[in-house]
Amino acid sequence: MSEKLSSEEFVKKAIVSLRKDGYKGIHTVYSGFNDAFKKYFEGEDPIKTTNQLAAEGKIVIRPVKGGVMLYLPEEAPASRTRGEDALEKMGL
Repeated sequence: MSEKLSSEEFVKKAIVSLRKDGYKGIHTVYSGFNDAFKKYFEGEDPIKTTNQLAAEGKIVIRPVKGGVMLYLPEEAPASRTRGEDALEKMGL
């Protein structure tokens, strides 16, 4: 068996491999990422690991319905609040 990937390598490989055509990120639940992570790393917590990687700037996390989306930093959508969107629509 080949050498095991680090958690950072695993997450980045998952983002690139599991995303659907036309999307730049993966949903941690619907893509199967959480289950795959737990199986590969024998029960370790994917939430703790992805939060740590995000804090280090290695990935970007965006909350969505049913979980979160994971992105590579260079491919993450701009972070905007609903308030910013509303002000823009109002022309303010």
